[in-house]
Amino acid sequence: MWIHGVEVLAALVSAALFVYLGYALLRPEKF
Repeated sequence: MWIHGVEVLAALVSAALFVYLGYALLRPEKF
């Protein structure tokens, strides 16, 4: 069960990083 939790956590981190990078690329003036 804990392996599933780790996979979910990794997926959330990857998604958050992807969204952050995408937002930074779309709005470079704020970074």
